[in-house]
Amino acid sequence: MKKKYFIKPVAAIAAYMMVTQIATALPDPGMTVDASNTAIVITDPQNDFLSPDGVTWGVVGKSVTENNTVAHIGSLLQAAKKNGYEVFVSPHYYYPTDHGWKFEGALETLMHAIGMFDRPGALTVEGFKGSGADWLAEYKPHIQDGKTVITSPHKVFGPETNDLVLQLRKRGISRVILAGMSANLCTESHLRELMEQGFEVAVVKDATAAAIVPEGNGYDAALVNFRFIANDVLTTEEAISAIQKGAIK
Repeated sequence: MKKKYFIKPVAAIAAYMMVTQIATALPDPGMTVDASNTAIVITDPQNDFLSPDGVTWGVVGKSVTENNTVAHIGSLLQAAKKNGYEVFVSPHYYYPTDHGWKFEGALETLMHAIGMFDRPGALTVEGFKGSGADWLAEYKPHIQDGKTVITSPHKVFGPETNDLVLQLRKRGISRVILAGMSANLCTESHLRELMEQGFEVAVVKDATAAAIVPEGNGYDAALVNFRFIANDVLTTEEAISAIQKGAIK
């Protein structure tokens, strides 16, 4: 019979207090920003996530509305263009061949089932305009200005499956201000991979949003991880101020 071990109540309380003190004492590194080496990266600024007509609005709409996500992403894009910062968009597309996958995670299964981000093929934009995979209309002047770098699509959540890191490095970018959809999925996955790849990353917490489902609130989950992982977590106002002044802290 295996011996059972129990943490004494006093020890448990002490451990809890220690963890609480550590959590509240997390350092806040901040980040210097400069148009020469800092870029704005936006994940999935697409209709299926951000438009009331999008296929996910039923689960993300409340979070998008509460955070004023659409306007905040637009403000970031405008500030970036006005101040000479490069903008990178990491989109999510599914082509007919992607529907031949033999296995999928829970969200992948759902996205394929509802036709999220579907396009008729990699070599055609037939049916793209106004579709769920298209950019939100108000972002198009910024995204389609001939200067924004639109990467190849990421296929699950992170940029491991697209050329975002290559495009950033080829332009001498070492720091990223990150926003877009969806907070605990694509945005957080991009944060993790960019940090692993040696970039400094600040996340704009009100320029993202997430699904609220019976299993939990994805936005709340993301906020915790943003704080633990990123160099900084900002509001849109703070991010725009940093873009204008050249420093977050």
